Amino acid sequence: MLGRSRAAVLFALIVVAGACAPMHEAASDLHAGSDIDLTTVEGLGSLDFPNSGTADAQAAFLRGVLLLHSFEYEPAAQAFQEAQAADPDFGLAYWGEAMTYNHPLWQDKDVEAAQAALAKYAPSAAERRDRAPTDRERMYFDAVEALYGAGDKNEQDLAYMGAMETLSEAYPDDHEARAFHALSILGSVDGSRDFATYMRGAARAQPVFDANPDHPGAAHYLIHSFDDPVHAPLGLHAARLYSEIAPGAAHAQHMTTHIFVALGMWDDVVSGNIRARDVQDGQRANLDRPPNVCGHYSSWLHYGHLMLGDSAEAEQLMDECHAGVEAGHASHFYFAAMRARHILDSEDWSLAERWPADLRDGDDFWQRAAVIDSFTNAFAALRSGDPQPARDFVNTHGTSDDQQLLVHALELSGMLAVHAGQADQGIALLREAAALEDSLPFEFGPPTIVKPSFELLGEELLALERFDEARAAFRRATERTPGRTLAERGLRESTASGG
Repeated sequence: MLGRSRAAVLFALIVVAGACAPMHEAASDLHAGSDIDLTTVEGLGSLDFPNSGTADAQAAFLRGVLLLHSFEYEPAAQAFQEAQAADPDFGLAYWGEAMTYNHPLWQDKDVEAAQAALAKYAPSAAERRDRAPTDRERMYFDAVEALYGAGDKNEQDLAYMGAMETLSEAYPDDHEARAFHALSILGSVDGSRDFATYMRGAARAQPVFDANPDHPGAAHYLIHSFDDPVHAPLGLHAARLYSEIAPGAAHAQHMTTHIFVALGMWDDVVSGNIRARDVQDGQRANLDRPPNVCGHYSSWLHYGHLMLGDSAEAEQLMDECHAGVEAGHASHFYFAAMRARHILDSEDWSLAERWPADLRDGDDFWQRAAVIDSFTNAFAALRSGDPQPARDFVNTHGTSDDQQLLVHALELSGMLAVHAGQADQGIALLREAAALEDSLPFEFGPPTIVKPSFELLGEELLALERFDEARAAFRRATERTPGRTLAERGLRESTASGG
């Protein structure tokens, strides 16, 4: 659990740091007996990836691998296709394109597109393996065939992880094998944060980062490994470097802010996502696409402004997103999340009318957005004195199998009880919400539970003048979400009032 005392947090950091110590020793042996021949691609980083492609295909291929490490999947696929055009016999160029259709930390994979890319090299897995010119490159094909082969997604991911481990151990000097093995470990849990698994990923990425501090994949995967408030201090060095390693990759600029959010470093959250948005807008302009005013980077930028109290900047982003949102599209979900955070974190309940929500039924994006909007509307109405929307939300979602949704329903149930004069019952429900949220796998970034439950518990206890209990709740809130404005304010007020 993330809720722990300061001493326990420090102990965890010491243990992890001790566990990582042998990695630094191993780094010096990563290329023992061989020469590191780094190739640098301006704006994307550097790597050492010997391969059988012709000289004409190298620039595009290496650019594609670097883009792949920074999750710039579309331009990476284009780069690998350029390498294929320059050298149609270059097997790894087809491997690389196939790899762009696997997004392991986004729980997304396009098997059909990947298999089509591989089929351009040869029609079957056996023929592709036979055509690959070296044992090492055949092992890369073994791995990608496992990634898109038999079984369900989880079985494929585990088979791929095993194949990458075999490859990286057979060729211990191969940075790319180690880096992609690290990513395969992180992807093996399909989005569920398992700290032990994530530390294993870090242990594979760290030696690559030590041997080549300009390797974008090593920095990137270390950030993901340490992307929570407990371990984030261990990822700060990689986060600082990653923005300099790959200034031409929008995701690299954004990714640094995963560590900054986990540490409550709001100025850095804002500056990192401005850079990410600007790079992305430039990429989209080159493709004759409009700026993405309602997406992932805008959402994190907006949250950073909220935490800094930059009301004008946050409202401008909300207005732009409201004007540019596409119903039923990913932007619809981002708008709902931004709207919820703006209203709940500013505590200006009138804003629910300024940016009205579309609550129609529809596909997954509609449903996810509609639930967030409904909760936000109900919370704002209850704070404004109208309990009926909260009652309706609880009646609809109070027995949901979705654990996050159930947290929100418990929060509103607790508030309704407290406001009806049933303080003990209400606090018990809010404690139940907090315990449930505490039991869920940690999710990085701005809070997925848009009103963090320990924070809400603290606010209700503070209003009841139960200062010691409020202070304990706010402490847990600040451990889970360091630097959050409302949690920090509540901790100060409960401390001052409780003596």
